[in-house]
Amino acid sequence: MRRPEPELDASDFVVLADYVPSIIQEIRYHSTYNFIGDRIDGYEEPVALCTRECARALKGVAAELFVQGYRLKVFDAYRPTTAVKHFVLWGIEDTDQRMKPYFYPNIDKTATFELGYIAARSSHSRGSTVDLTLFDMETGREVDMGSPFDLFDEVSHPDYAGITEEQHRMRKLLQRVMMRGGFEPYSCEWWHFTLADEPYPDRYFSFPVSVASVRA
Repeated sequence: MRRPEPELDASDFVVLADYVPSIIQEIRYHSTYNFIGDRIDGYEEPVALCTRECARALKGVAAELFVQGYRLKVFDAYRPTTAVKHFVLWGIEDTDQRMKPYFYPNIDKTATFELGYIAARSSHSRGSTVDLTLFDMETGREVDMGSPFDLFDEVSHPDYAGITEEQHRMRKLLQRVMMRGGFEPYSCEWWHFTLADEPYPDRYFSFPVSVASVRA
């Protein structure tokens, strides 16, 4: 059988929930509640996909957190290059700013590139980067991390000092367990982690986010 083009080859990708059944999924870019305000190109289903290696690593992370009373909640994982293009075109051409009060209230949208919130090429497109947080099983709520997911602001930097001691402690807990599981944090976003030993450090994929993509 003829293999697909490299950027469409999803043979090493899996549905994350198959490896981490306890994970909670709120795939924001399949919804309209994101910094653009529309469903993002390439997100055909609200499902988290990632490389098999990434899923295996997250399985270990989830197990460690579970015994501490937490579940993982994922907002985004694999992101096709078509979605990244959507971001970039919005940033440089689109004048729509309807989501500014919710996601970038203190900066101009054109600054999202230089400040590191949007990039022309995203590590998510390599399949081993995830955006996630903690869910407290005792309270039944998402943990308060001091800023919401995708808030393009200095307060979202992992080491931002102007949050409460408890919020800082929870950020450090997430970061510590993720790093122990083999992931590296990102200096601008407390929720963003990339597998250090990622299998595709130089490849960017474009197949759509759907179960069919990885189970064809």
